[in-house]
Amino acid sequence: MASLKSDDYVRAKLADGTLKPEYYAFAEGGRWTGQGRDPTMDSLKFMDVARTISGSLKEQAYYPTRDPKDTRLLIVVYWGKTRTPGSMEDSVAAQNLQVTDAKAAAEKDLDKQKLMAANVEHSLTGAGMGCGRVQTVADNDQITTRLDSQSASNGAFAVLAAENNARDQLDAQNAMMLGFDRAISETQGLVGTPLEHRRTDLFQEIEQQRYFVVLMAYDFQLMWKGKKHKLLWETRFSVPQRGKGFDGYLVAMTQQASKYFGRNSRGLEHVDLPEGRVEVGDIKSLGVVMDK
Repeated sequence: MASLKSDDYVRAKLADGTLKPEYYAFAEGGRWTGQGRDPTMDSLKFMDVARTISGSLKEQAYYPTRDPKDTRLLIVVYWGKTRTPGSMEDSVAAQNLQVTDAKAAAEKDLDKQKLMAANVEHSLTGAGMGCGRVQTVADNDQITTRLDSQSASNGAFAVLAAENNARDQLDAQNAMMLGFDRAISETQGLVGTPLEHRRTDLFQEIEQQRYFVVLMAYDFQLMWKGKKHKLLWETRFSVPQRGKGFDGYLVAMTQQASKYFGRNSRGLEHVDLPEGRVEVGDIKSLGVVMDK
């Protein structure tokens, strides 16, 4: 979870110290569908999501209104599921590169063996003993084989490079949407150090499918009267896609993120969602039920 606010956005307080109510209107930013169908998302409409979010906004004294004169915020909602790259273990390009590299290495080793055999034979026959040279010239078949192997290796490497570039672009897109971009940027200096695992952990998080919600609160009055866009605050929160579906996580992750609505989290925050618990009390007999 990550939350930012404009320096000139300040929540006013009432005499008793509680937050002064602010009024907002919702706008639909869009939905990311991720990879494949997801019934836990497909069954929800924007207003279903907005209605759930409004409950957590109310806890922070944000209330919906239809009167534009009272509206301070236009809260744009983005939600859905991220798209993720496949694992490197499943990468066809990486597997092809390994195969071509192994084949090239085997052919190179075979060339060495043939060359050694040729040199031994050359020495035994006494040819060239006067100048002390060894046989170094490869035959046409060896040259052709090497060129074919090099071409295959170059092709596999090019495909892998393209795949890695697509992976980097998807990682960057997910990091920005989820609010991980600043944290990842701050770990750039850790590359090659014992603390590089912090950067690795962040990439592992964004490279798994995650359900997310993004709230971006704009100055409604400035937009309405001045036709200008000014972002006052934003909150981005997400959970890994496992166990429950989006509809099962939405309430819990919105409630956990609500404490940061209109506030600055000062970086990426990892907050554990509360787990449901079933307590079994003492067993009580309800008596004997007679068969009818």
